[in-house]
Amino acid sequence: MMIPLTAIIKSKTDKVAEMKAVLEELVKGSRTEAACLQYDLHQAVDEPNIFIFHEIWRSAEELEAHNKTPHILKFIKEAEPLLLEGPGIYITNKIK
Repeated sequence: MMIPLTAIIKSKTDKVAEMKAVLEELVKGSRTEAACLQYDLHQAVDEPNIFIFHEIWRSAEELEAHNKTPHILKFIKEAEPLLLEGPGIYITNKIK
């Protein structure tokens, strides 16, 4: 069963450029995973410190494996001092 996920990352306002660079590296690594069906990064126009991921994973088990990959672990370490607050992670269902 496919797992759609939305993640919201808020960086400190003075750390936007650094966070964007960290997230762009995360995208590169994540898109190499066979289980990754979609991994799109967006940035809010009116609040540039807000980044939004739209992801689709092939299965819950593979999403769990993704969360243990070297690129995710690197992201956690590098993003921690840049974050305004903890990431919001939402598994979603498409309504229409």
